[in-house]
Amino acid sequence: MADAKVRAAWLYYVEGLTQEQIADHLGLSRIKVIRMLAAARSEGLIKIRIEARSARQVGLERGLAAAFGLQEAIVVPAARDAASISAMVGHAAGLWLSDKLKDNVSLAVGWGQTLHQALRGIQPRQIEAMSVVSLLGGLTHSRSINPSAVARRVADMFGADCFQLTAPVFVSNPELREALWQEPTLRELLDRARAADIALISVGDLAPDSTLFREAILPRADLASLKKAGAVGDLVCHFVDAEGRLVDHPVNQRVMAISPADLRGIGLVAIAAGGASKEAAIRAALRASGAKVLITDEGAAEALLAGTAEAQQGDWRARA
Repeated sequence: MADAKVRAAWLYYVEGLTQEQIADHLGLSRIKVIRMLAAARSEGLIKIRIEARSARQVGLERGLAAAFGLQEAIVVPAARDAASISAMVGHAAGLWLSDKLKDNVSLAVGWGQTLHQALRGIQPRQIEAMSVVSLLGGLTHSRSINPSAVARRVADMFGADCFQLTAPVFVSNPELREALWQEPTLRELLDRARAADIALISVGDLAPDSTLFREAILPRADLASLKKAGAVGDLVCHFVDAEGRLVDHPVNQRVMAISPADLRGIGLVAIAAGGASKEAAIRAALRASGAKVLITDEGAAEALLAGTAEAQQGDWRARA
């Protein structure tokens, strides 16, 4: 069956045959061919890369780069619905990462639905002397997403060494967290993460359906107190305010993850996150991490630029 999927994919995407022609060629029904092509896409057998960019995308990318001092901004088209945003932004992030990796590179990775989707956009190949380090602890019970799994899968795609933060992403109290960070192996991992050449991370907001709360890693009851503390989102599971500063909240004292401040020492930090609803969280994450690359969608890009323009107008009025 796998061979048939590959053959159908080549006939459709490379040779340009119609689904009806493929069905005749392979002696299958058209419905069977449609299902095989869909399965090939979902299983990662097919990687689609669109090089062309619309004038709207280019304009937003230039605006973001200028407004936030970025080296690079990548904006994907608006998704048909909110549920598709992470898939589109993640795919673009995977392609971006594939282009950046080379021999002897060290990569640090975060987690979340967007980075999970980025795995589909990555172009696997063998890279010599590459290492991947996870920026967060793991989960004892996980479904589709686990911070440690993202790093492991990326490493496997490039034949790289993988370094895991072997602790729960949230521990029971601050004292245990401090004790764990004193472990020599975890201190070594922290140093390795700080010295990474590239980091690819995502951003969460304070919505009930964001990954931390949807997956019940944190109780939804914490949302109210986090908002009261001034949090607008999380970056590597650290909650930050609108200025990118860590908020004073018990959750931040129990998290086993590299801090936003540690990200600033990494050679090149890229944030992949989309959706206009995440505007405040993305803005805060850019401030907290010093990221020089933003991969997002048109909705978030427009919201970010509108917010910047409004702030500039407010400053102008204050000076006047």
